[in-house]
Amino acid sequence: MTELLSPAGNFEKMKAAFLYGADAVYLAAKRFGMRAAADNFTLDELSEAAKYAHERGKKVYLTMNTMPREYEYEELAEFIRSLAALPHKIDAAIVADVGVFSLLRELYPELEIHISTQAGIVSSADCNFWYKLGAKRVVLAREVSLAEIIEIRKNIPRDMEIEVFVHGSMCVSFSGRCLLSNNLVGRDANRGMCAQPCRWNYTIREEKRQDMEFPIVEEREGTYIMSSKDMCMVEHMGELIEAGVTSFKIEGRMKSAYYAAVVTNAYRAAIDGYMAKSKDFSLDPAWLSELDSVSHREYCTGYFYEDPMNNAQTCTVSGYLREKAYLAVAVEYDAERGNALFIQRNKLSLGESVELISPGKLGRGFTALDMTDEFGAAIESAPHPFMKFRMRVPFEVKAGDILRGANR
Repeated sequence: MTELLSPAGNFEKMKAAFLYGADAVYLAAKRFGMRAAADNFTLDELSEAAKYAHERGKKVYLTMNTMPREYEYEELAEFIRSLAALPHKIDAAIVADVGVFSLLRELYPELEIHISTQAGIVSSADCNFWYKLGAKRVVLAREVSLAEIIEIRKNIPRDMEIEVFVHGSMCVSFSGRCLLSNNLVGRDANRGMCAQPCRWNYTIREEKRQDMEFPIVEEREGTYIMSSKDMCMVEHMGELIEAGVTSFKIEGRMKSAYYAAVVTNAYRAAIDGYMAKSKDFSLDPAWLSELDSVSHREYCTGYFYEDPMNNAQTCTVSGYLREKAYLAVAVEYDAERGNALFIQRNKLSLGESVELISPGKLGRGFTALDMTDEFGAAIESAPHPFMKFRMRVPFEVKAGDILRGANR
């Protein structure tokens, strides 16, 4: 089994992830997940998400990886009972806290449980402990190296699954166990409310000269002391598959449906390419180009090859690198006329260089010509959010295909 696991911050992002090749998604309810600021799902929406996934042979995993306090357990118990009663069941819960694990086993014993990266699992001893309690899968800490994964795989039961993050944001704290946000602004990162103060710009003051501020900025010999780079392991999927990793996880529930589609599409191509060719497998540079097209910080390979004590993988430039513009999503295609109906997401004008992305196909370029509104009247641009327009496209188009700008 080799699984591609994508983020789903809402229903639209989930659909995009499945359409572009995810085998499963991870998502959260309105409580007890580590991304409280995402749209997230009501109980009814969770049931609908499970139904949608199962009709397509896909899976849905629910994040329940916060560290609930004493006063929250009554509500947590009621939530678990409600989960068990849903007409369409989720496939697994992702858990970090022993108390949450125990309550799930008591109230919903048939539900599969995966142990979150928040649990900081770094050894086969950790894995075997959770396996004996009934866990099906462990999400290893990001700090674990590839060499350690190979050894862990040798020393755990064959039917225990290993999941690792392969793409997206990293945290400067060990396995996300951070107190900085709570200390500075009262938003507890361990309960899903991180304000990401590691990404802020800071200044320092000399004790006796409080009016003199000195910014902490990137210079030739300096660095951003807390802001982590983004992980990108698309070039190394073969090594991870050979190491015995079961599930490859993409970070990004707070990011767009465009992000979910493009990143999932690239990793689907890499995984399928390796599985088809194995020893003859080679990197397609187009995959990296696709991953460069989404909003991201500087890329690195996380800690798979470098010890975090030697290289903390912090940014050398501030903020996100610019992405290609997400222009529209296709609704339908008129093969006889060779044009497609799109819903606008960002302004598009006649004569622009654009690319069409389809499931299993990377960006294909052409020039925006012959644009009309949805009623057939000629237009020179599509400037209004979510307006419908038609445009001639030199390729077959299917619903869900994405139109984006061709230039950075």
